Amino acid sequence: MNLSAQDHQTFFTCDSDHLRPADAIMQKAWRERNPQARISAAHEALELEDCATAYILLAEEEATTIMEAERLFKQALKAGEGCYRRSQQLQHHGTQYEAQHRRDTNVLVYIKRRLAMCSRKLGRTREAVKMMRDLCVFQLMKEFPLLSMFNIHENLLESLLELQNYADVQAVLAKYDDISLPKSATICYTAALLKARAVSDKFSPEVASRRGLSTAEMNAVEAIHRAVEFNPHVPKYLLEMKSLILPPEHILKRGDSEAIAYAFFHLQHWKRVEGALNLLHCTWEGTFRMIPYPLEKGHLFYPYPICTETADRELLPTVFHEVSVYPKKELPFFILFTAGLCSFTAMLALLTHQFPELMGVFAKAFLSTLFAPLNFIMEKVESILPSSLWHQLTRI
Repeated sequence: MNLSAQDHQTFFTCDSDHLRPADAIMQKAWRERNPQARISAAHEALELEDCATAYILLAEEEATTIMEAERLFKQALKAGEGCYRRSQQLQHHGTQYEAQHRRDTNVLVYIKRRLAMCSRKLGRTREAVKMMRDLCVFQLMKEFPLLSMFNIHENLLESLLELQNYADVQAVLAKYDDISLPKSATICYTAALLKARAVSDKFSPEVASRRGLSTAEMNAVEAIHRAVEFNPHVPKYLLEMKSLILPPEHILKRGDSEAIAYAFFHLQHWKRVEGALNLLHCTWEGTFRMIPYPLEKGHLFYPYPICTETADRELLPTVFHEVSVYPKKELPFFILFTAGLCSFTAMLALLTHQFPELMGVFAKAFLSTLFAPLNFIMEKVESILPSSLWHQLTRI
Protein backbone atom coordinates (compact mmCIF):
# COMPACT_ATOMS: atom_id res chain seq x y z
CA MET A 1 0.00 0.00 0.00
CA ASN A 2 1.20 3.49 -0.79
CA LEU A 3 2.65 5.61 1.96
CA SER A 4 1.41 9.08 2.77
CA ALA A 5 3.32 12.12 1.51
CA GLN A 6 4.78 12.71 4.96
CA ASP A 7 5.98 9.10 5.22
CA HIS A 8 7.61 9.35 1.79
CA GLN A 9 9.60 12.37 2.88
CA THR A 10 10.58 10.73 6.17
CA PHE A 11 11.74 7.46 4.63
CA PHE A 12 13.18 8.50 1.29
CA THR A 13 14.73 11.96 1.74
CA CYS A 14 17.50 13.52 3.82
CA ASP A 15 19.39 16.82 4.13
CA SER A 16 22.17 15.70 1.78
CA ASP A 17 19.89 15.10 -1.23
CA HIS A 18 21.33 18.16 -2.96
CA LEU A 19 24.63 16.26 -3.36
CA ARG A 20 22.99 13.81 -5.79
CA PRO A 21 21.01 15.46 -8.64
CA ALA A 22 18.54 12.59 -9.03
CA ASP A 23 17.75 12.62 -5.30
CA ALA A 24 17.22 16.39 -5.44
CA ILE A 25 14.58 15.86 -8.15
CA MET A 26 12.94 13.07 -6.14
CA GLN A 27 12.81 15.26 -3.05
CA LYS A 28 10.57 17.62 -4.99
CA ALA A 29 8.63 14.70 -6.48
CA TRP A 30 7.61 13.35 -3.06
CA ARG A 31 6.13 16.75 -2.21
CA GLU A 32 4.25 17.01 -5.49
CA ARG A 33 0.49 16.44 -5.17
CA ASN A 34 -0.23 15.79 -8.86
CA PRO A 35 0.37 12.05 -9.58
CA GLN A 36 1.32 12.65 -13.20
CA ALA A 37 3.87 15.30 -12.18
CA ARG A 38 5.38 12.85 -9.68
CA ILE A 39 5.72 10.15 -12.34
CA SER A 40 7.29 12.63 -14.79
CA ALA A 41 9.79 13.69 -12.11
CA ALA A 42 10.72 10.04 -11.50
CA HIS A 43 11.41 9.49 -15.21
CA GLU A 44 13.49 12.70 -15.24
CA ALA A 45 15.56 11.42 -12.29
CA LEU A 46 16.18 8.10 -14.05
CA GLU A 47 17.54 9.94 -17.10
CA LEU A 48 20.32 11.30 -14.88
CA GLU A 49 21.21 8.02 -13.07
CA ASP A 50 19.80 4.79 -11.68
CA CYS A 51 17.77 6.18 -8.76
CA ALA A 52 16.24 3.66 -6.36
CA THR A 53 13.53 5.99 -5.06
CA ALA A 54 12.49 6.87 -8.64
CA TYR A 55 11.93 3.17 -9.35
CA ILE A 56 9.94 2.91 -6.11
CA LEU A 57 7.64 5.75 -7.15
CA LEU A 58 7.05 4.21 -10.57
CA ALA A 59 6.39 0.78 -9.05
CA GLU A 60 3.92 2.31 -6.60
CA GLU A 61 2.11 4.72 -8.90
CA GLU A 62 2.66 3.80 -12.55
CA ALA A 63 2.77 -0.01 -12.54
CA THR A 64 -0.63 -1.58 -13.21
CA THR A 65 0.18 -5.20 -12.29
CA ILE A 66 2.11 -6.90 -9.51
CA MET A 67 4.51 -8.44 -12.03
CA GLU A 68 5.31 -5.03 -13.48
CA ALA A 69 5.78 -3.61 -9.99
CA GLU A 70 8.11 -6.51 -9.11
CA ARG A 71 10.23 -5.81 -12.19
CA LEU A 72 10.62 -2.16 -11.17
CA PHE A 73 11.40 -3.08 -7.55
CA LYS A 74 14.16 -5.42 -8.76
CA GLN A 75 15.72 -2.52 -10.64
CA ALA A 76 15.29 -0.39 -7.51
CA LEU A 77 17.02 -3.09 -5.46
CA LYS A 78 20.05 -3.10 -7.76
CA ALA A 79 20.36 0.70 -7.53
CA GLY A 80 19.60 0.77 -3.80
CA GLU A 81 22.26 -1.81 -2.93
CA GLY A 82 24.88 0.25 -4.74
CA CYS A 83 23.94 3.41 -2.84
CA TYR A 84 23.83 1.51 0.45
CA ARG A 85 27.37 0.11 -0.01
CA ARG A 86 28.78 3.53 -0.89
CA SER A 87 27.11 5.33 2.03
CA GLN A 88 28.09 2.53 4.43
CA GLN A 89 31.76 3.27 3.81
CA LEU A 90 31.27 6.99 4.52
CA GLN A 91 28.76 6.86 7.38
CA HIS A 92 31.32 7.69 10.10
CA HIS A 93 32.72 10.73 8.28
CA GLY A 94 30.10 13.12 9.67
CA THR A 95 26.45 13.61 10.56
CA GLN A 96 25.59 14.39 6.94
CA TYR A 97 26.91 11.02 5.72
CA GLU A 98 25.29 9.25 8.66
CA ALA A 99 21.87 10.69 7.70
CA GLN A 100 22.48 9.65 4.11
CA HIS A 101 23.31 6.09 5.21
CA ARG A 102 20.16 5.96 7.37
CA ARG A 103 18.06 7.03 4.39
CA ASP A 104 19.73 4.44 2.11
CA THR A 105 19.03 1.77 4.74
CA ASN A 106 15.37 2.70 4.87
CA VAL A 107 15.14 2.61 1.08
CA LEU A 108 16.83 -0.79 0.86
CA VAL A 109 14.59 -2.34 3.56
CA TYR A 110 11.49 -0.87 1.94
CA ILE A 111 12.39 -2.31 -1.47
CA LYS A 112 13.12 -5.77 -0.06
CA ARG A 113 9.85 -5.80 1.86
CA ARG A 114 7.97 -4.78 -1.27
CA LEU A 115 9.65 -7.56 -3.26
CA ALA A 116 8.72 -10.04 -0.53
CA MET A 117 5.09 -8.89 -0.68
CA CYS A 118 5.10 -9.20 -4.48
CA SER A 119 6.32 -12.79 -4.15
CA ARG A 120 3.62 -13.45 -1.56
CA LYS A 121 0.88 -12.08 -3.82
CA LEU A 122 2.20 -14.03 -6.82
CA GLY A 123 1.96 -17.29 -4.88
CA ARG A 124 5.68 -17.75 -4.17
CA THR A 125 5.09 -17.92 -0.41
CA ARG A 126 8.26 -19.83 0.55
CA GLU A 127 10.40 -17.34 -1.33
CA ALA A 128 8.56 -14.51 0.42
CA VAL A 129 9.15 -16.13 3.83
CA LYS A 130 12.90 -16.38 3.17
CA MET A 131 13.10 -12.70 2.20
CA MET A 132 11.07 -11.64 5.23
CA ARG A 133 13.25 -13.70 7.58
CA ASP A 134 16.35 -11.98 6.21
CA LEU A 135 14.70 -8.60 6.73
CA CYS A 136 13.75 -9.45 10.32
CA VAL A 137 17.36 -10.39 11.07
CA PHE A 138 18.52 -7.15 9.43
CA GLN A 139 15.95 -5.22 11.49
CA LEU A 140 17.21 -6.73 14.75
CA MET A 141 20.85 -6.01 13.83
CA LYS A 142 20.31 -2.37 12.84
CA GLU A 143 19.30 0.14 15.48
CA PHE A 144 17.31 2.45 13.24
CA PRO A 145 13.90 3.22 14.78
CA LEU A 146 12.14 3.59 11.41
CA LEU A 147 12.72 -0.08 10.53
CA SER A 148 10.20 -1.17 13.16
CA MET A 149 7.51 0.88 11.38
CA PHE A 150 7.54 -1.49 8.41
CA ASN A 151 6.02 -4.31 10.56
CA ILE A 152 7.85 -6.97 8.56
CA HIS A 153 7.26 -9.56 11.28
CA GLU A 154 3.50 -9.24 10.75
CA ASN A 155 3.89 -10.03 7.06
CA LEU A 156 6.06 -12.98 8.05
CA LEU A 157 3.43 -14.30 10.48
CA GLU A 158 0.73 -14.21 7.81
CA SER A 159 2.96 -15.99 5.27
CA LEU A 160 3.91 -18.71 7.77
CA LEU A 161 0.25 -19.23 8.63
CA GLU A 162 -0.44 -19.65 4.92
CA LEU A 163 2.14 -22.45 4.87
CA GLN A 164 0.58 -23.84 8.10
CA ASN A 165 4.04 -23.73 9.65
CA TYR A 166 2.74 -23.23 13.20
CA ALA A 167 6.03 -24.04 14.94
CA ASP A 168 7.78 -21.18 13.12
CA VAL A 169 4.82 -18.89 13.83
CA GLN A 170 5.30 -19.61 17.54
CA ALA A 171 9.03 -18.89 17.24
CA VAL A 172 8.34 -15.49 15.63
CA LEU A 173 5.77 -14.65 18.30
CA ALA A 174 8.28 -15.54 21.02
CA LYS A 175 10.54 -12.77 19.63
CA TYR A 176 7.97 -10.06 18.98
CA ASP A 177 5.17 -10.70 21.52
CA ASP A 178 7.30 -9.18 24.25
CA ILE A 179 6.02 -6.93 27.01
CA SER A 180 8.33 -4.10 25.96
CA LEU A 181 7.40 -4.17 22.25
CA PRO A 182 4.31 -2.52 20.72
CA LYS A 183 1.39 -4.85 20.11
CA SER A 184 -0.94 -5.26 17.15
CA ALA A 185 -4.03 -7.23 16.26
CA THR A 186 -1.86 -9.60 14.20
CA ILE A 187 0.35 -10.45 17.18
CA CYS A 188 -2.45 -10.75 19.77
CA TYR A 189 -4.91 -12.71 17.64
CA THR A 190 -2.24 -14.99 16.16
CA ALA A 191 -1.14 -15.87 19.71
CA ALA A 192 -4.79 -16.60 20.55
CA LEU A 193 -5.17 -18.73 17.41
CA LEU A 194 -2.17 -20.89 18.31
CA LYS A 195 -3.45 -21.48 21.85
CA ALA A 196 -6.96 -22.17 20.54
CA ARG A 197 -5.55 -24.65 18.01
CA ALA A 198 -4.38 -26.90 20.87
CA VAL A 199 -7.90 -27.36 22.29
CA SER A 200 -10.50 -26.09 19.80
CA ASP A 201 -11.12 -29.38 17.94
CA LYS A 202 -12.47 -31.03 21.13
CA PHE A 203 -13.94 -27.97 22.85
CA SER A 204 -17.63 -28.09 23.81
CA PRO A 205 -19.35 -25.35 25.85
CA GLU A 206 -21.70 -27.87 27.51
CA VAL A 207 -18.87 -30.19 28.59
CA ALA A 208 -16.74 -27.24 29.76
CA SER A 209 -19.61 -25.88 31.88
CA ARG A 210 -20.02 -29.25 33.61
CA ARG A 211 -16.41 -30.14 34.34
CA GLY A 212 -14.79 -26.69 34.16
CA LEU A 213 -11.98 -25.53 31.89
CA SER A 214 -8.72 -27.45 31.66
CA THR A 215 -5.39 -25.60 31.91
CA ALA A 216 -4.94 -25.55 28.12
CA GLU A 217 -8.50 -24.30 27.58
CA MET A 218 -8.02 -21.62 30.22
CA ASN A 219 -4.85 -20.45 28.47
CA ALA A 220 -6.71 -20.28 25.15
CA VAL A 221 -9.61 -18.33 26.68
CA GLU A 222 -7.23 -15.90 28.39
CA ALA A 223 -5.38 -15.36 25.09
CA ILE A 224 -8.69 -14.59 23.36
CA HIS A 225 -9.65 -12.15 26.14
CA ARG A 226 -6.25 -10.46 25.79
CA ALA A 227 -6.69 -10.12 22.02
CA VAL A 228 -10.24 -8.79 22.35
CA GLU A 229 -9.13 -6.25 24.93
CA PHE A 230 -6.46 -4.98 22.53
CA ASN A 231 -8.84 -4.71 19.56
CA PRO A 232 -12.51 -5.45 20.32
CA HIS A 233 -13.67 -4.98 16.71
CA VAL A 234 -11.99 -8.08 15.24
CA PRO A 235 -14.33 -10.89 16.49
CA LYS A 236 -17.40 -9.63 14.63
CA TYR A 237 -15.47 -9.75 11.35
CA LEU A 238 -13.94 -13.17 12.05
CA LEU A 239 -17.35 -14.56 13.06
CA GLU A 240 -18.88 -12.88 9.97
CA MET A 241 -21.37 -10.98 12.11
CA LYS A 242 -20.32 -7.88 10.18
CA SER A 243 -19.39 -7.73 6.50
CA LEU A 244 -15.78 -7.16 5.43
CA ILE A 245 -14.58 -4.51 3.01
CA LEU A 246 -11.24 -4.00 1.26
CA PRO A 247 -8.75 -2.76 3.90
CA PRO A 248 -7.92 0.97 3.82
CA GLU A 249 -4.54 2.32 2.72
CA HIS A 250 -3.62 3.30 6.30
CA ILE A 251 -4.71 1.61 9.52
CA LEU A 252 -4.93 2.70 13.13
CA LYS A 253 -3.78 0.32 15.86
CA ARG A 254 -6.67 -0.88 18.04
CA GLY A 255 -9.13 0.71 15.62
CA ASP A 256 -11.79 -0.62 13.27
CA SER A 257 -9.42 -0.09 10.33
CA GLU A 258 -6.87 -2.48 11.87
CA ALA A 259 -9.62 -5.01 12.56
CA ILE A 260 -10.74 -4.97 8.93
CA ALA A 261 -7.16 -5.37 7.66
CA TYR A 262 -6.47 -8.26 10.06
CA ALA A 263 -9.70 -10.14 9.35
CA PHE A 264 -9.37 -9.61 5.59
CA PHE A 265 -6.04 -11.46 5.47
CA HIS A 266 -6.40 -13.86 8.44
CA LEU A 267 -10.00 -15.11 8.34
CA GLN A 268 -8.90 -18.05 6.18
CA HIS A 269 -6.33 -19.09 8.80
CA TRP A 270 -8.99 -19.14 11.55
CA LYS A 271 -11.31 -21.18 9.36
CA ARG A 272 -8.52 -23.65 8.66
CA VAL A 273 -8.15 -24.50 12.38
CA GLU A 274 -11.08 -26.74 13.31
CA GLY A 275 -13.20 -25.32 16.13
CA ALA A 276 -11.18 -22.10 16.53
CA LEU A 277 -14.05 -19.83 15.49
CA ASN A 278 -16.43 -21.79 17.72
CA LEU A 279 -14.14 -21.22 20.72
CA LEU A 280 -13.89 -17.52 19.82
CA HIS A 281 -17.68 -17.29 19.53
CA CYS A 282 -18.22 -18.84 22.97
CA THR A 283 -15.66 -16.77 24.86
CA TRP A 284 -14.94 -13.38 23.31
CA GLU A 285 -17.82 -11.47 24.94
CA GLY A 286 -16.56 -12.47 28.40
CA THR A 287 -13.84 -9.84 27.99
CA PHE A 288 -16.33 -7.03 28.55
CA ARG A 289 -17.44 -8.59 31.85
CA MET A 290 -13.80 -8.76 32.97
CA ILE A 291 -13.17 -5.07 32.24
CA PRO A 292 -16.00 -2.97 33.73
CA TYR A 293 -14.68 0.39 32.52
CA PRO A 294 -12.44 -0.25 29.46
CA LEU A 295 -12.38 3.39 28.39
CA GLU A 296 -11.01 4.44 31.78
CA LYS A 297 -8.96 1.48 32.98
CA GLY A 298 -7.69 -1.54 31.05
CA HIS A 299 -6.85 -5.00 32.35
CA LEU A 300 -3.75 -5.99 30.33
CA PHE A 301 -3.34 -2.89 28.15
CA TYR A 302 -3.74 0.82 28.68
CA PRO A 303 -7.37 2.09 28.40
CA TYR A 304 -8.96 1.92 24.98
CA PRO A 305 -8.44 5.32 23.29
CA ILE A 306 -11.69 7.21 22.72
CA CYS A 307 -10.17 9.12 19.78
CA THR A 308 -9.91 6.00 17.57
CA GLU A 309 -13.50 6.37 16.40
CA THR A 310 -12.79 9.83 14.95
CA ALA A 311 -9.63 8.64 13.19
CA ASP A 312 -11.38 5.54 11.78
CA ARG A 313 -14.10 7.71 10.29
CA GLU A 314 -11.40 9.51 8.29
CA LEU A 315 -9.69 6.29 7.19
CA LEU A 316 -12.74 4.19 6.30
CA PRO A 317 -15.36 4.79 3.58
CA THR A 318 -18.41 5.59 5.72
CA VAL A 319 -20.64 5.61 2.62
CA PHE A 320 -20.93 1.81 2.53
CA HIS A 321 -19.32 0.82 5.83
CA GLU A 322 -20.65 1.45 9.33
CA VAL A 323 -17.66 2.25 11.53
CA SER A 324 -17.41 0.03 14.61
CA VAL A 325 -17.09 1.73 17.98
CA TYR A 326 -15.96 0.24 21.27
CA PRO A 327 -18.79 -2.13 22.36
CA LYS A 328 -20.62 -0.42 25.19
CA LYS A 329 -21.42 -2.58 28.19
CA GLU A 330 -25.18 -3.23 27.93
CA LEU A 331 -27.20 -4.11 31.05
CA PRO A 332 -29.83 -6.90 30.76
CA PHE A 333 -33.45 -5.77 30.44
CA PHE A 334 -34.46 -7.47 33.70
CA ILE A 335 -31.94 -5.40 35.68
CA LEU A 336 -33.10 -2.16 34.03
CA PHE A 337 -36.77 -3.05 34.64
CA THR A 338 -36.15 -3.93 38.29
CA ALA A 339 -34.19 -0.74 38.88
CA GLY A 340 -36.94 1.36 37.30
CA LEU A 341 -39.71 -0.38 39.29
CA CYS A 342 -37.85 0.06 42.60
CA SER A 343 -37.20 3.74 41.87
CA PHE A 344 -40.86 4.33 40.98
CA THR A 345 -42.08 2.54 44.14
CA ALA A 346 -39.69 4.55 46.33
CA MET A 347 -40.88 7.80 44.76
CA LEU A 348 -44.56 6.87 45.37
CA ALA A 349 -43.80 5.99 49.01
CA LEU A 350 -42.03 9.31 49.54
CA LEU A 351 -44.87 11.33 47.96
CA THR A 352 -47.50 9.41 49.96
CA HIS A 353 -45.61 10.14 53.17
CA GLN A 354 -45.29 13.84 52.38
CA PHE A 355 -48.75 14.46 50.82
CA PRO A 356 -51.12 11.69 52.03
CA GLU A 357 -54.44 13.46 51.16
CA LEU A 358 -53.33 14.59 47.70
CA MET A 359 -51.90 11.15 46.87
CA GLY A 360 -55.22 9.57 48.05
CA VAL A 361 -57.09 11.72 45.52
CA PHE A 362 -54.61 10.76 42.78
CA ALA A 363 -54.88 7.07 43.71
CA LYS A 364 -58.69 7.11 43.52
CA ALA A 365 -58.60 8.94 40.20
CA PHE A 366 -56.02 6.51 38.80
CA LEU A 367 -57.97 3.42 39.94
CA SER A 368 -61.24 4.75 38.60
CA THR A 369 -59.58 5.48 35.26
CA LEU A 370 -57.94 2.04 35.24
CA PHE A 371 -61.22 0.19 35.92
CA ALA A 372 -63.38 2.42 33.70
CA PRO A 373 -63.13 0.06 30.65
CA LEU A 374 -64.04 -2.94 32.85
CA ASN A 375 -67.07 -1.13 34.33
CA PHE A 376 -68.17 -0.15 30.83
CA ILE A 377 -67.99 -3.78 29.66
CA MET A 378 -69.92 -4.98 32.73
CA GLU A 379 -72.69 -2.45 32.08
CA LYS A 380 -72.99 -3.59 28.45
CA VAL A 381 -73.14 -7.24 29.49
CA GLU A 382 -75.89 -6.48 32.06
CA SER A 383 -77.93 -4.68 29.41
CA ILE A 384 -77.63 -7.53 26.89
CA LEU A 385 -78.13 -10.62 29.11
CA PRO A 386 -81.53 -11.38 30.74
CA SER A 387 -81.71 -10.45 34.43
CA SER A 388 -82.52 -14.02 35.53
CA LEU A 389 -79.50 -15.45 33.68
CA TRP A 390 -77.29 -12.72 35.04
CA HIS A 391 -78.55 -13.51 38.56
CA GLN A 392 -77.64 -17.18 38.13
CA LEU A 393 -74.13 -16.30 36.81
CA THR A 394 -73.44 -14.01 39.73
CA ARG A 395 -74.48 -16.80 42.13
CA ILE A 396 -72.06 -19.21 40.40
